[in-house]
Amino acid sequence: METPLISIIGPTAVGKTGLVLRLADRFGAEVISVDSMQVYRYMDIGTAKPARSEQKMVKHHLIDIVDPDEEYNVSRFVIDSENACKDISSRRKLPILAGGTGLYLRGFQEGIFALDTDNGFEKDIADNGIVDKLKNELAKKGRAILYERLKSCDPDSAARIHPNDTSRLLRALEVFEKTGISWSTHIARQRERRQATRQILKIGLTCDRNVLYDRINERTAKMFESGLIEEVNNLLEMGYERNMKSMQSIGYRHAANYIFGEWDLQETISQMARDTRHYAKRQLTWFGKDPQIIWFESERDKDISEQIDIYLKKET
Repeated sequence: METPLISIIGPTAVGKTGLVLRLADRFGAEVISVDSMQVYRYMDIGTAKPARSEQKMVKHHLIDIVDPDEEYNVSRFVIDSENACKDISSRRKLPILAGGTGLYLRGFQEGIFALDTDNGFEKDIADNGIVDKLKNELAKKGRAILYERLKSCDPDSAARIHPNDTSRLLRALEVFEKTGISWSTHIARQRERRQATRQILKIGLTCDRNVLYDRINERTAKMFESGLIEEVNNLLEMGYERNMKSMQSIGYRHAANYIFGEWDLQETISQMARDTRHYAKRQLTWFGKDPQIIWFESERDKDISEQIDIYLKKET
């Protein structure tokens, strides 16, 4: 019998952290962070990580596991989250996957971007030579040339990747050059191998859109009051450059614009709040396409707990 799995998902600032702490206490659970930014060390305020005291109350996994200049992606998350689940289950605890990065949860459940070990892909994942070569080509020849190459070697991936999506363009070419097999083929094989995806009880948190936006505005202001500018200054002093992937995320790029004199403080806060609201809207659109999610108002602890009880009785 598979380990029961529960996921608490929803847009940023909807109230996931507080609910997860309460549920973890009630059900004897540990938390796996499903957040593409909370994996980075030294980036606490802008990523809205659970406080140290909260992490002491409930054990959290996949927080502070890489430095800001390290590459972290859905493939790594799939492996790390699977290992975390095994670890939690071995101690007879319940894994709760909590966060707002929908692609990571989808990868964990369906294995869409998991490594294809049958073709040696996993073995070569640490080989950075190909990545460096592709980046050099990108700098010298431009995106259009590489996109044409992708259209030739992997037309299916080219059809779903926007020509300006540099990250995924490089990823698709990297997969092909490492394995000789297209990224789209790897994805298809993963789907075939996992005809039955992992069964997860997915609890989605929601609230009135205006209330959510007010919470985002308030949280943004509090991040600056709590020292977001100082946090980004510290990262820059440590040698992490503002054009790195992690530093281009919401909050960090905004604070950097202020530090480098491009915006005043009020504009910085306003732009960050606006971009966070837009991000929340995209999250809601993504999750809204998943029919497996059972939606609750974020304060309905009792109803959510009852839903989990029903699920656990079926699975155990």
